[in-house]
Amino acid sequence: MSVVLQEPVALDDSVPVRSRRGIVWETVKRRPSAAVGAGVLLLVVLGAVLAPVLAPYDLHKQVGPVFGHPSWSHPLGLDDGGIDMVTLLMWGARISLVVGFAATFVSMVIGGTIGVAAGYFGGKVDTVLMRITDYFLVIPDVPLMIIVAAIWGPSLFHIVIVIGILLWTSTARVIRAQVKSVRERVYVKRARSLGASHTRVVFRHVLPQVAPLLIANTVLTIAVAIFDETALSFLGLGDPSRISLGKVIENAFQRAAISTGAWWAIVPPGALVAVIILGCSLLGGTIEDALNPRLRVAHLSARSFRLRPLVGRGPEAL
Repeated sequence: MSVVLQEPVALDDSVPVRSRRGIVWETVKRRPSAAVGAGVLLLVVLGAVLAPVLAPYDLHKQVGPVFGHPSWSHPLGLDDGGIDMVTLLMWGARISLVVGFAATFVSMVIGGTIGVAAGYFGGKVDTVLMRITDYFLVIPDVPLMIIVAAIWGPSLFHIVIVIGILLWTSTARVIRAQVKSVRERVYVKRARSLGASHTRVVFRHVLPQVAPLLIANTVLTIAVAIFDETALSFLGLGDPSRISLGKVIENAFQRAAISTGAWWAIVPPGALVAVIILGCSLLGGTIEDALNPRLRVAHLSARSFRLRPLVGRGPEAL
């Protein structure tokens, strides 16, 4: 019996190790829906950021009749004050995105901190934090937002705080579940046995594992925050000195745009809000798939689900 010794296979150093950023980019290119969502969001963000430069008219200048019809000079018509609708949408998207990003940042800080603390320490800490989360979870968001915004007064800062302190509950529960799984892994227990502090274990080993889930929840929460800001502004609880998409819809509704047939004063801002929410949903799902390897496993991913042939029978048995 002869033994054949094989030469050790040299590792190919020329094969690049893909970073998470590269994985996200490849996933976006593979999924056309995500590429469309990212492209739409990019256009909206660029239009909002460059509104002072790209806006065709002055935001506070009347350039035509009240509820002027769409024309070559005003593709989306004019509002109840004779202001160009394209200009209003660009500036309105700017304020709505600022509120959405700021409120999401507040929500992610609160939800991420509570989720990590509850999942990592467990015991009484987990019980207390999750009971607080449950109380916030069962409170209706919109009615409480209306009450708090009405008590605090119409202000952009108040809207950001109100939305931020009400959208963290789902993030806290999801992060807690992931952290409870991560803390039981071998490398985390090994780090504890070697004397690593809780702070080092959390920042070195736990956060890198839950970061993909937190990033995906951040993108998805932006859509909810923008929707809530639009609802509050439409109900008259927004900042009266700032023009947001919800404020544009509110002004058109109060000036009887529907009864006068001026659909262009309501439909474009509502459609823009829907497009932003759809883009965030598509992009958030893509980021979650790209940064969470478990979602790419066949038996865990609903997107790759397929029926297997019966044992002992061919595919025709199906």
